[in-house]
Amino acid sequence: MADEVLSEVRGRVLLITLNRPDARNAVNTPLAQALLAIVEQLDDDKGLTAGVLTGAGRGFCSGMDLKAFAKDGFPRGFEEVLKRESAKPLICAIEGFALAGGLELALTCDLLVAARGAKLGIPEVSVGLFALGGALLRLPRYLPYGVAMEMALTAQPILAEKAHEYGLVSRVCEPGDAVTCALELAELISKNAPLAVATSKQMIRATQGRTEAELWELQAPLGAKVIGSEDAKEGPLAFIQKRAPNWQGK
Repeated sequence: MADEVLSEVRGRVLLITLNRPDARNAVNTPLAQALLAIVEQLDDDKGLTAGVLTGAGRGFCSGMDLKAFAKDGFPRGFEEVLKRESAKPLICAIEGFALAGGLELALTCDLLVAARGAKLGIPEVSVGLFALGGALLRLPRYLPYGVAMEMALTAQPILAEKAHEYGLVSRVCEPGDAVTCALELAELISKNAPLAVATSKQMIRATQGRTEAELWELQAPLGAKVIGSEDAKEGPLAFIQKRAPNWQGK
């Protein structure tokens, strides 16, 4: 695996770290392709229930590597990273900043945990670009219309505390504690049945743009799969036997 992205298994949680601290974890082609491979690893490993995505150094990610972009164009694999939805829950742990493509990368995650004072923004218009990596599509789902529009047009970021008030950030922690806080949240998730967790995530994600009738229809086969799973048998049995469940993710 490329050094641009590191991974470490913590029980049933995979800690993923963007590892270009000297470049503010800016995304180039090697980083994008390594990240894509690691997220696929998370989804394919039945021993893992959730992931935590963070960045090495002073901040999470400053976005696309503009020097590499000027030379070679858009990082290969980055568009797929931004469009791909992991099957398992991903928590983004943000220290310092998540800007431009960095915020768009964070928005691919299911939950955001951020340190106080961390800056979240899409400053692309200030360098002649615009946020084409999903922020203009996703931010209005979480933020008031005027806030999302102001961020897009002024290039000015908002702080983690304000993002928490709006519901974009799930938890705010002290500087330096974002990964710890995110891992604690991931640990809570990982105590639950993996298939049920993944299906719950899928259903919550699916609520955007669908009617309740459509969601009931979508849920029916998913529910049948979960109810007929080995984990659905194991959960009640472990409860009766007063022991911790042994989840298999199937």
